[in-house]
Amino acid sequence: MAPRKKNVNQYNFPHPMDNDCLVGHSDIMNRFISAWNNRDVHPIHPVWMLTGPQGIGKATLAYKIAKMVYGNVGDFFIIDQDRNIDKDGKPKPDGKVISVYTVRAMINKMQMSSMSGDWRVILIDSVDQLNNFASNAILKLLEEPPEKTLFLLVVHQLANVLPTVRSRARVEKLRPLSISELRELCARFLAEEDISTDMLRLVNGSFGKIANLKQTGGDVIYTELINLLNDKRATSADVMAIAKKIAPAPELYGILLDAIAKFGLADLYPAATRSIADIKNVNLEPEIGIFKIIMDIKKCL
Repeated sequence: MAPRKKNVNQYNFPHPMDNDCLVGHSDIMNRFISAWNNRDVHPIHPVWMLTGPQGIGKATLAYKIAKMVYGNVGDFFIIDQDRNIDKDGKPKPDGKVISVYTVRAMINKMQMSSMSGDWRVILIDSVDQLNNFASNAILKLLEEPPEKTLFLLVVHQLANVLPTVRSRARVEKLRPLSISELRELCARFLAEEDISTDMLRLVNGSFGKIANLKQTGGDVIYTELINLLNDKRATSADVMAIAKKIAPAPELYGILLDAIAKFGLADLYPAATRSIADIKNVNLEPEIGIFKIIMDIKKCL
């Protein structure tokens, strides 16, 4: 009998703002603490860009730094999907793009904030999601940063950032989490789950990926996919059955690439990546595209 999928409400993964458990990245934290403690001697860089793969704790680190710095509650400004708005000021958390209206609203609030003399913090999670107009609005702010204002910019892909924005920042590259660090987070947030070493290797240092797989049931589907690929007797109908499980959840398409990596089929990676992009961006039947990728993997085994 297949394992029963967990209820997503069973998992309590805190928002980075509420997460006091920072695992890893002590080198970056220590560098900031040193710069902050010596700011009267050497002015601290006003723009810190925290970059690295998704799910490794960049936003958690950013919020931890922010809580050290800002003086009053009204001196902390956040730009993210939860606060995204459209031109009419209505909420628009579409999960894809942060609008220029969101940035302008933040700037207006900042200009009206109390000038208590304390430090203010502007945290953007993430810069990758800013549209071009929003990026340019931020750039204008960075060209002449307000006094005693710290910018914390979370970035998943450095290549997605305007070079002019990047050039005004102190770029700190965060490393993927180690297996032992992943185990520490699993012990805290998934204490009742049996997380295998294979799963820890699969996620390439991203606890966020473990959380996503658990919330979506993707860990079970991935196991089924690997079992199917190892089964010489599996039929086309079996392949289509699992393709139909993956198809409704675009966030799971990456497990196809994980399977390619597991079997050491690097030559398939570029074509599969393009096929996944086509499935997401073109009006194709997703299960057909996924079926083809799985069949291509099976042909190589």
